[in-house]
Amino acid sequence: MTNTPAKDQLLDTSAEQLNLMEQLKRVELFNGRAAMLGIVIGIVVEGLTGFGIAHQIGLGALVDGYAACRTQFLPFCF
Repeated sequence: MTNTPAKDQLLDTSAEQLNLMEQLKRVELFNGRAAMLGIVIGIVVEGLTGFGIAHQIGLGALVDGYAACRTQFLPFCF
């Protein structure tokens, strides 16, 4: 068998795919760790201040039924 251009291209694509998969694995690992760290920090701050994570990021009115109805964030009331 001879080395054809199609076969060389297949090898290049395979090497590129392996490189992209390794990069994707590193990025997803970093994202997972960042998410876990964010949840832990949110829980610690909740324990210290008494405000939930939704309140910390400014969405407290959406989880509070009365406040959501009063400020008209939701089209319905609880």
